[in-house]
Amino acid sequence: MRLRSALVAAALLALPLAAKAQPVAGPYISLGAGMNFLVNEAVQSQRVLNFGSFTGTNPAPRGSAHFIQPGLGTEASVGYGFGNGLRLEFEGFYNYNHVHELTGTRFPTNAGGENEEYGGMFNALFDFDIGTPFVFPYVGVGAGIQETAWHNVHAYSTTLFPQVGENINATGGVNFAYQGILGLSFPVYGVPGMSLTAEYRFIGTSGNNTFGGVAKIGNVQRANLGAVMTNEFANQAMFGIRYVFGVAPPPPPPPPAIVTPAPAPARTYLVFFDWDRADLTDRARQIIAEAAESSRHVQYTRIEVNGYTDRSGTPQYNLRLSMRRAQNVAAELVRDGVPRGSIDIHGYGETHPLVPTAPGVREPQNRRVEIILH
Repeated sequence: MRLRSALVAAALLALPLAAKAQPVAGPYISLGAGMNFLVNEAVQSQRVLNFGSFTGTNPAPRGSAHFIQPGLGTEASVGYGFGNGLRLEFEGFYNYNHVHELTGTRFPTNAGGENEEYGGMFNALFDFDIGTPFVFPYVGVGAGIQETAWHNVHAYSTTLFPQVGENINATGGVNFAYQGILGLSFPVYGVPGMSLTAEYRFIGTSGNNTFGGVAKIGNVQRANLGAVMTNEFANQAMFGIRYVFGVAPPPPPPPPAIVTPAPAPARTYLVFFDWDRADLTDRARQIIAEAAESSRHVQYTRIEVNGYTDRSGTPQYNLRLSMRRAQNVAAELVRDGVPRGSIDIHGYGETHPLVPTAPGVREPQNRRVEIILH
């Protein structure tokens, strides 16, 4: 219960951070598979069906179902992202675990069979931009229905002849189900709209599953039997892939501006930056100060401050990073005495590189701001 409450609280506390959401805009699909750790479940037999003996007269025993860990967990989803971090989706799932032990029966350790769970949930999720183009966390909650089925769940003697034992092969009914999700998505560069995902999920159900079966000696049925399994809980580690439809490839770089020849050649100063940084180094401040001093001794009509990046991030992220670099240089020029009204600020992202490179390459000479005195 504490873990479930913590997951719900995390999702609610995340909502004020919408300004930093990484947008997923439009319809998408996702597939996932991983490990299902099903918590041991309490089992109460029905007195009239006598889960623990063959005569139908003994009191119904209490016991538990133990499972081999981990089992299999799978999911498939279709959803829609609203472009502000919020996503809504419908998920279908299937989980499987092998039964290891049935306490409360005559032969608890000689047990086996399969526990299957399947159903659907509506999920609400929220994605975050934490300042890096390589990974985006997200949280989510979901609610829906789940049906549990026991296939050949049995507890038999391995020494008696004829064989004595109990067997259940039935579905247990449909119950309300809920889940909390903590995940990370990793964009696949070169394939617009595609991401790899890694998730932790906590899944629970509310209600009872009632199974019917038989007790046998040899091939002779001696009594009907049944069991009631209460609320189910599971922890999952899931890995998957998500594809957002309609994501366009990055736009081509803008055409070079047509510049009217000036009577005197423009003076250009280059300020370089560390990878994925926009703050100014001591050397950068020295170069900016030289440009500001030069502006006081030459005639100019305007000063261009143009920011650029290398190609190691997404085009959208690089465009924002180049603008932050240009704004920091312009602010330093103003501190050094250059009038703010004479400065034009531009961010061009990864376009117009000094050194042409392939996507994903970290090239120091392309991480720059150009100060041009016209």
